[in-house]
Order: sequence, then C-alpha cells, then structure tokens
Amino acid sequence: MTAVAGTPDTTSSDGPWKVFLVFLRLGLTSFGGPIAHLGFFRTEFVARRRWLSEEHYADIVALSQFLPGPASSKVGIMVGVLRAGIAGALAAWLGFTLPSALALIAFGYGVAAIGDLAGASWLHGLKIVAVAVVAQAVWGMAKNLCPDRERLAIAAAATVFALMVPTTLGQVGAIAIGGLIGWFFLPGETIALTPLPVRISRLWSIGSIVLFFALLIGLPIAVSSTGSHALAMFDAFYRSGSLVFGGGHVVLPLLQAATVQPGWLGNDAFLAGYGAAQAVPGPLFTFAAYLGTVMSQPPNGWAGGLLCLAGIFLPSFFLAIGPLPFWTWIRQHPVMRSVLKGVNAAVVGLLLAALYDPVWTSAIHAPADFAIAAVALLLLVSWKAPPWLVVILGAAAAFAVSLRF
Repeated sequence: MTAVAGTPDTTSSDGPWKVFLVFLRLGLTSFGGPIAHLGFFRTEFVARRRWLSEEHYADIVALSQFLPGPASSKVGIMVGVLRAGIAGALAAWLGFTLPSALALIAFGYGVAAIGDLAGASWLHGLKIVAVAVVAQAVWGMAKNLCPDRERLAIAAAATVFALMVPTTLGQVGAIAIGGLIGWFFLPGETIALTPLPVRISRLWSIGSIVLFFALLIGLPIAVSSTGSHALAMFDAFYRSGSLVFGGGHVVLPLLQAATVQPGWLGNDAFLAGYGAAQAVPGPLFTFAAYLGTVMSQPPNGWAGGLLCLAGIFLPSFFLAIGPLPFWTWIRQHPVMRSVLKGVNAAVVGLLLAALYDPVWTSAIHAPADFAIAAVALLLLVSWKAPPWLVVILGAAAAFAVSLRF
C-alpha cells in the first residue's frame, strides 16, 4: 500500500531484509551517542521514509527512556517490530549493532596481543577522553532530568549512596529509592495521547515480560548451582542490561562492578575499551563485545564477545516488545510519571558517581592529564567535535606528553 504524500506510512510493512539494510547504514554512520542516534532515527523514519508520525515516534522514544537498557537500540527494535514484526526487530538490531560490535571485537584482539597495558601512553589518553565524555553526559542529562531543586537533591543523594555502597546493589538501590521518592513527592500530571499503532499480539508481549523476569531471577540460581563461568558472564551482562536506566554511559559502573571487581579483566583494559567505544558508530552497549573478547579466562575471544553482546542486549528485546501494547496507558498514568521523574534523577547521580570512580580516579594523575581532559571537554561541548575525533586527539596528546616528559 502506498502512503499519501505528506502523511506517515503506518499501514504498510517491509521485509526484514529491507529493515536490516536501512539500520545497517545507520549503524555505519550514527556517531555521537544515544541522543544523536535518536536524531538520526527521526530524520530517517519520520522525515525521510515517513514510517512513523512525530507523535508516535515521540511515544516510542518516551517508552525507551522509561525502561532500562540502551535507548537508541530499544527504539530501533520497536521500529523493526512495527515495520516487519518480530523478525524486523532482530533485523533492526543486527543492522544497527553489527558494525560497532565487530570493530570492538577486533580492538579487543589488538589489546590482547599487546599484553601488559599499564605503561601504554595511548591507553592513558583513551582513559582521559573518557573523563570528558562522561562529564558531558552528566551535564547534558542533569539539565534535562534535574530541572528543579527536588530532583537535584535526588541526584546528589544517589551519588553519595553509590559511592558509599560501590556495588551493583548500591546502584540498583539508588534507582529504587529515587523511584520511591518520585512516587511520593514529585507531581505527575495526566496527559492525553493517541494510541500507538502496535501490530503484535499481546501473547508476544506477555511472553516477553515473563521471560525477562524468569531469566533475571533464574540465571543467578543457575550460576550458583552449576558454577559455570560462561553462565556467570551471561548473567552479569544480562543483569547489567536489565537494571541500568538511562543507557549509554550509565552502564559504565554496572559493567565495571561486574567485570573488574571479580578479576575477569583489569581496570586499564576496561577503560581502554570504553575509550575506544567512543570512536565507533552505533550503540555504546557494544562495549560488551570488547569486554567479552579480552576476558582473562574462557570463553573469551570472539565467542566471549558474542556471548556478552547477547547477554547485555537480550533484555532490550524483552523490554521493547513487552510493554508496547500497554504503553499508552502507562505513560498517561500520573503515578508512573512521578516514579519516572525520580528514577531519571537518580540515574544522573549514578553517572556523577561513575565520573569520579572509576573514570576520574583512574585517569587524572597529573596537571597534563587534567589539561587534556579539559580541552577534550571543550571540543565536545563548545566545538561539537565528533567523539571519534576527540578520542584520536586525546590518545595522540597523551602520547606526545609521554615523549616530552
């Protein structure tokens, strides 16, 4: 069926192959993080292809922000569902994720071949750039998600709580407390919305939600009963993808706690991959593919990379598909809007805590380090330089400083 010119084409559908090709091009060209990705998506699916109306696209984006996991990937999965069903969801995710995942697996093999990274000046440069990237994320999220004193207070409390309890429990607890405070103390207004045109059955939705919780509860039990390291890896990344609100950089403290604290890899290797992830297009969650590749014990290499990649993104499938038919009601409910305000403010606090530890404490050791980080932040914020360019310049600057001193 052909859409009328100037109106969104929400009545026809596309095959999974076409959806894959459209998202593959986006996966190769979408630099700049989740906010930039959402801008690319709007241009492609609302303005250019007219697959969605502005209102429906805003609905999808709101749902992706409401749920844990990577925002841009969840939006892509939902668009895939609306265009080509469940197969379209898989095609959209593969197309958008494959380029950066392959690049980071290759980078992981390079890091493994180099061996000891403790004295690598280029690595130190990547860690310094990570300070600027996370600082930019904290500032941007604070402006949008903490516009008043109450939410700034929630963010500050979440920062303190996360630093005092530096474990996954502390991070999840901060989010839960933020949601409770929002429920009781932040007003939630009622709004009217046009229903989202969802074309999947509620059986798929309910099944997705059941599987999400079954794995979230069952995987730790399976790990403790079997002692399988592969299952422990999958569980750690599945849990990170399930519990991190805000996506993108906010997953950093969860993944650091899940991989560095148990001794699966060193903090230097962790931050090297995080810096490299800024230089590739597509979702930042493909950082998981790098982490699986450089693990100190098998499964590692490409098999470990794919295992961790599947673990961290699987919750996004369940959480993108599950709530779709119910989202219009959820978003209109004032209580849920209050909870979401508190959760979002707590996410800002978690990211601020991550900016201090491990990002700042691992990277800034001398005045020259601070200077490089300040220039990198200036390039990102004021000059709107692409992150991949800032990553290259930061590594080069750190290398130059090492030669000079």
